Amino acid sequence: MNKKPIIIGIESSCDETAVSIIKNRKVLSNIIIHQNIHRKYGGVVPELASRLHDKNIPIAVKKAIFLAKIKIKQLDAVSFTIGPGMIGSLLVGSSFAKSLSIGLNIPILTVNHIQAHILTHFIKNANINNSYPKFPFLCLVISGGHTQIIKVNDFFKMKVLGSTLDDSVGDTFDKVARILGFHYPGGPMIDTFSKNGNYKKFIFSKPLVNGLNFSFSGLKSNILQLIKNKLKKNPFFINENKSDLCASIQRTIAEILLEKVQKAILKTKICRIALAGGVSANHDIRKMFILFSKKNPKYEIFIPKKIYTTDNGAMIAITGLFKYEKKLFDSIDVHPFSKFEIF
Repeated sequence: MNKKPIIIGIESSCDETAVSIIKNRKVLSNIIIHQNIHRKYGGVVPELASRLHDKNIPIAVKKAIFLAKIKIKQLDAVSFTIGPGMIGSLLVGSSFAKSLSIGLNIPILTVNHIQAHILTHFIKNANINNSYPKFPFLCLVISGGHTQIIKVNDFFKMKVLGSTLDDSVGDTFDKVARILGFHYPGGPMIDTFSKNGNYKKFIFSKPLVNGLNFSFSGLKSNILQLIKNKLKKNPFFINENKSDLCASIQRTIAEILLEKVQKAILKTKICRIALAGGVSANHDIRKMFILFSKKNPKYEIFIPKKIYTTDNGAMIAITGLFKYEKKLFDSIDVHPFSKFEIF
């Protein structure tokens, strides 16, 4: 076995076609092809996503190999997302990975999408402070499909401490964005408009959920009700208050997330906290966690650089690298799962 294996990672769980090549924890190439066609439908269309993955993966692999300045025969293993995600998209990625594995006679490594987001923190220079978190640490995974607090004891020893009982935080952002008239994906639009808004302008109720679980359905209803009531009196209410609404909504969500993480810290006595997932790119959430750390120096905060927050191949490749080092190879007969938990 090579001391410094070269691993290719293929990510196709949703609407991002992503391929990356890693060696010695260093990213040699990281290609992401965005499927912008879904915007006009207001959300990801599974069949369209699958077709575009089928078209884009060979292009992304070829480009990743070229930019990594290696030959395809130098690859030691191929890793790919096995779940969770959209089954059609996952099948396209797994089929390509299996073909590559057979053609090059190299092992395959299946990767759990959520684990991969967490292990992004172990890519060289992936964090804004260019350091790795020590075990154990708490990870807040926030994305379009997931909102979880996970205790990370080792690369492959993790325990979910809390999850959303209804909508994910990313889905909440997108649904609220539609109310405000933004196109899909709406989360980044709320983030952009919030920068010029007053987060104290509107007060929204926070859900009372016991333990470390989350709930966002009540918050969405509260936002919708406020906007409906205001529109009855002023049909231009949204346009006249868009930035303030975005700032107020975003700050409420950021506070909910931070308050739950603080509870997890008190419960576990763990002072190392990491953020992961697409919503961790949100500037207000990042700012609040950084400020929390500055006010409490004993708490270490690990936040990925924005390129590593959304779905990407590098997180799949780094997870594949750790599995390769532990000889955790998979059978060619494995099949993807739309819902997949291994914690």
